[in-house]
Order: sequence, then C-alpha cells, then structure tokens
Amino acid sequence: MTLMTEIKAAVTLAPIKHAGPQSRWRTEAMRSHATPRLIHITKGQGRITVAGLTNGYGPNNLIYIPPHTMYGMEVGPTVFAQIMTLPDTAGMPTAPFHLRLLDVGPQKELLGLFEAIEQELQPTGDPRAVSCHHVLLTIFIERQLRERDESAIDPRRNSAAAKLVARYTTLIAQGFQLDRTVTDYADTLGVTPTHLTRCCQQTCNRSALKLLNERIHFEACTLLRETRQSVQDIAQNLGFQSAAYFTRTFKDRTGETPTHFRNAGLTALK
Repeated sequence: MTLMTEIKAAVTLAPIKHAGPQSRWRTEAMRSHATPRLIHITKGQGRITVAGLTNGYGPNNLIYIPPHTMYGMEVGPTVFAQIMTLPDTAGMPTAPFHLRLLDVGPQKELLGLFEAIEQELQPTGDPRAVSCHHVLLTIFIERQLRERDESAIDPRRNSAAAKLVARYTTLIAQGFQLDRTVTDYADTLGVTPTHLTRCCQQTCNRSALKLLNERIHFEACTLLRETRQSVQDIAQNLGFQSAAYFTRTFKDRTGETPTHFRNAGLTALK
C-alpha cells in the first residue's frame, strides 16, 4: 500500500439512514470505536446518546465522538446524516461536542467541506485533497467551538451524575468482553449499583445494566454479520458462560437465534 492510499483510506464517509427492525441495531445499540467519528445531520431529528448523556438533534448539527466513547443514535424515517471516520484525534478536542449551527454561513461551509471530502474519496479523487479538506474541517470546528455561546453548552455535562455515567461507559467500552457485572463496575467506580443505575436513568433514561447489555449486543450483532466466527466462539469472546446461554439471551432480545440473525443478513446481501 502506498503512502497516498494510506492517507486516503484514513478518512471514510458513510450515510446514516432509517433502517428496518433487522438493521436498527447498527445505529441504536451502544457502540464505541478505537478511532474518532463525526456525525453531520442534514435532515430530520431524533435523539443521540453520547458517553451516557442523551440529547435531541436536528438538521445542521455536528456531533463528535472521541475514541472509545460509547454512543447510540435513534434514526427516524425522515433522518439523513453522514458519519465520518477520522484517522486520529489530531486537531480535535478530547471531549465529545454537539454543535448546533444556527447561521446559514457556517451551515453552508460545513456542508461544503463534507461534500468536498466525499468527492475526493471517489476513485477519481486525490488523497492529498482528502487530507487538506480534513485539516480545513478541523479548523472550522475549532473556530465554531471557540465562538460558541456558553449558553449553548449542555450544563448537564458537568453534573456529578453525567461525569459518573461517562466514566462508567468508558469502562464498559474498555472491558465489555470481560464478563463483568454492574456491581463489578460500580465497585470500581466507588459507588453502589443502585446509585449508578439512578444516575444512568437521569442522564439517558437507561439502566446501568441496559447500557452494558447494549454494548455487548452491538458487538454480538457485528460479529455475527461481519465475521465467520462460530456462535460458540462469539459467546466465549463476549464473556458468556456458554453458547446456549448466549443464544437464549440473544433470542430474548431480538426474537431470533444468533444463527437465524446471521443467515438473515446473508440473505439480504444476495
């Protein structure tokens, strides 16, 4: 692989659209990545949970997901958005942000930057241009964050509950495969499971157990749809005591067995 190909491959762009029940897990279930993501919503509205804090979103919103930060997004039938994978955190803040662009000028500038990157990611594009537009995008973000009115920042982000839940979701992202219970995580955080769950309900209307289970479920779905690992291996890798217990848990959540879920995905690709 040449240097130019590596640069071009470092940034990717994919659409986010409303999906049927079979694919809803791809947006709604909690997940995290080793590299950062930017989500640009251009149409529709809904709710997104980032680091355990739920907020509404609408058109001309830009949301940043740092590495190893759990998030999940409700995507209704009118929503269209794009998610950009970034190669690293260069030029980006350490914490998540949610920019709501109210003025037409910044709205058009952001849209133009995304469109320019999308065009240069085509086979006829130039990887050097992708890199340049990426830098321009980080400069745009830096300016918007610097000029943002303090009143636009969600005050809940600095609450004790939100900080605790953010730490909890970070621990989940780092160790969801380790068969740890909510009690184990609460002990690590120095709180009771009841207090942890209460804080989770306050910030995202989910229990601590549901946040943990959603992250595990997303990984299970991904492994079933995108790898050929056996159900037994997936169960073992995700900390389940047995393949039978994994199958029962998966079926209770989705209404179908892991094997049926995998085969349904293969059928959809034909």
